[in-house]
This record gives sequence, structure tokens and C-alpha cells, in this order.
Amino acid sequence: MPRRTYSILAALLLSAVCAFAQSGEYGSYSPYSIFGVGNLAGSPSAYVSGMAGTGIASRNHRYLNTLNPAAVSVRDSLALMIDFSVFNTNTIYTQTYGGVTRHSANNATNIGGFSISFPIWDDLAGYLGLRPYSSVGYTFSVNSADADAGVVTQTHSGIGSLYNFYGGLSHNFANRFSIGAEADYIFGKLEKEFVQDFASSGYNEAQTNHTLTLNSFTGKFGAQYEQPIGKDFKLSLGATYTMRSWLHGFNNGDYYSAGSVQNLTLPESYADTLRGASGIALAGELGLGITLNFRNRLRASFDYTRSDWRNSGMDSAKGFAVSDAQQSFENSVRESFKLGFEYVPNISDVRYFYKRMAYRAGAYFNNEYYTVAGRPVNSAGITIGATLPVFRWYNGLSVALDIGQRGPFSGNLVRENYFKISVGVNLFDIWFQQPRYD
Repeated sequence: MPRRTYSILAALLLSAVCAFAQSGEYGSYSPYSIFGVGNLAGSPSAYVSGMAGTGIASRNHRYLNTLNPAAVSVRDSLALMIDFSVFNTNTIYTQTYGGVTRHSANNATNIGGFSISFPIWDDLAGYLGLRPYSSVGYTFSVNSADADAGVVTQTHSGIGSLYNFYGGLSHNFANRFSIGAEADYIFGKLEKEFVQDFASSGYNEAQTNHTLTLNSFTGKFGAQYEQPIGKDFKLSLGATYTMRSWLHGFNNGDYYSAGSVQNLTLPESYADTLRGASGIALAGELGLGITLNFRNRLRASFDYTRSDWRNSGMDSAKGFAVSDAQQSFENSVRESFKLGFEYVPNISDVRYFYKRMAYRAGAYFNNEYYTVAGRPVNSAGITIGATLPVFRWYNGLSVALDIGQRGPFSGNLVRENYFKISVGVNLFDIWFQQPRYD
């Protein structure tokens, strides 16, 4: 492999490690991340984000697609492939309560993911990666009036992230059917705090803290099949299944008061060790996809995913349920519907740069894994994106825009209008070539 490629690879590995270490606190900012393990992460790369997160059935040899382990082996048998993405999300929050509409805004930046794929033997490929699993980030206050205590201010804040370190194998059979298996290690720390402050000096300030240090092992399996239709079309079907997994680690918390008033609230604390028998789990997920490919120029994909969180145990567990959060949370079924398109005018064109670009668009609708006050929390949006070719092979710079809304779309709960931009680097190189000289 050329020295220049080694330098680029080393720089990307270093920047990925540093960026994950620095962005581990604020992966997102949302009042809904107070519940459970927070907001679940979206698309792992800018390439996938441009097509609304579709890719379960996509068999595209130009890009590294880790949504389906089976897709990794659809590639040149000697290719080294790398994907590294970052994103920035701008969100405007709106809430109408008591006839008054309030707004606030936030900006958050995080790593979308880092993955690398390499050949092992013939049609067998391996891959490794690190991507966000979920994130907690919020700060909000609620004021209320009490006849005895005066104004009572309740402040909630939380911070932290869970990450997914993964690796897998994928095998392609006759360039039509492929299977893959992936091992996943999910880890991280979440911190949540609740402070109740009283205007009256006759009451102590009350505080509640929860620190969740979590880890979990799980696995993911995938399959893809492609069927030619005539000379110009190919129809691909894909499926993935992620196993349900128990959470392990430590759940520490304390309840105490601060002030001059004595014997009102006694300090309390707990230190629970989470094991499989604790009944707290991450839900499994079933994913189904279909892709129609026209001459490797036009690609249309539809994905559906479903995960049942109703038996996760989070809506009644300390530190996960956050029972003092003004609104009641309950686990539910998480579903996603995604539609994406990609168009490449002519990947081999040597005259016009824009004809070698990949143009993408998509739309999606999601149900979150919980309800708030008995109401579902939804998100819907549209995406656009493109990949600009860089140097030779399939190296490129990918950019994607995601414009959408999240939260109950009516009523007095918070609605989030967001604008997310993702930028990714796609590297492609040929390894293990044996030069010959005459």
C-alpha cells in the first residue's frame, strides 16, 4: 500500500479516537433524552444519511455500508475501505403551555462513526468500527407556586453517551447472495441530576443524582440476495436481526438535602450492580429492506425496522425512569420507515466532474421507544446528500442534510425542529497487490 495511504489511515485513526474522547459528553441535546438510555443514534455515516438512513438491502461496492453485516462483502476482494463521519445538529425547541409559546435553541456536534473494512480471503471480508449508540444531554427548569414554600424551582440536567464498538465477518456467494455476523460491545456512562429549590428559607434544597455506568454484549446477523431483472435492473432483498441484550455495570445514586433546616430529609444512597437478572435490557431489532438498482446509476431503497422495548424494564428502574421528571414515560415499540434514492449520472466520465458525483435524497418517519404522558414521540424529515469524487478509485467526500421535526406533533409538549449536517470521508484503496516485472 502506498505511503500516502498509510499516512491518511494513521491520521484518520488518531482523529477518530481523539474526537470520540472529546465528544463523549454531548452527543445530542433533547429534553426527551432524560428517559432510559437517552436518544438512540441515527445513521452511522454521511453516505447513509443522505438516503434517509436506508441500506439494509443496498449492495453498493463503492461505499462501506455497515447497516447490514452482509453488505460489507459486496466489494472488490482486495479493497481496503474506510468511512469516517461527523455531524452538527441545530435544533429549535417550541412549547405552548397556558396560551404562551416559548422557544429555545441549541447546537451540538458529535461523531457519526468510524469503520474500516479489509479483505480476509477471496469473498470473505472483515470489518471493525466505533459508533454512538445513544446520548443524554438536557437542562431545563420548571417553576411552580406553593402556598407554604413559595416559588419552587425544579431543575433537571443530564449528560453522557453510550458507544458501540463492533466487528464482524461477511461472505459473498456468487456475487448474488451474502451473509454476515457482527459482535457488538456497548459501553459508556450516563449522569442525571434533579434539584428542587424552595424560595422559602424554611425548606431545604433537595437533590437527586443517578450515575449509570453501563455495558452490554450483543450480536447482529444479516443477509442479502440480489436478483437480476432483464438487462438493466437488479432487485435486492435484505434482512437484519439484532439480539436482545442485558445491561451490566453499576447504577449509583443518592438523595440528600442541603440547607439549615434539620431532620426534614435524611441523606440516602444506593449502589446497584446490574446483571442479567436485573431485568433491564436493550431491545432486539428486526430490519427488512428492498432496493431496486438501474444500471448502477439509479438506486431506490426502502427500509423498515422494529424493536420492542416494552419488556426492557426501564420505565420502572431507578436512574432510567426518572420518576420526578414532570411527565410519565413508558416503554413502547420503536418503528422506522425510510425511503431513499441515489443517482450517479456516469461514474466513469472523464470529462465532467459533476457526472461522477452521487446525488441522494430520502424521507423517513420514526416512532421512538417510549411514550410521554401516554402519547407517542415521533420524528419525520427529509434528507439530501452527495458524494464528491476525490482522487482515483471510489475515494470521496460525502455531505448530507437532514431537516425534520421530533416530538408529539400537537399538544403542549416540546417539539424539536432540527437541521443536521453530516460530513464524511470515504477512502478506498487496493491492498496486497503482487507487482510483476518482465
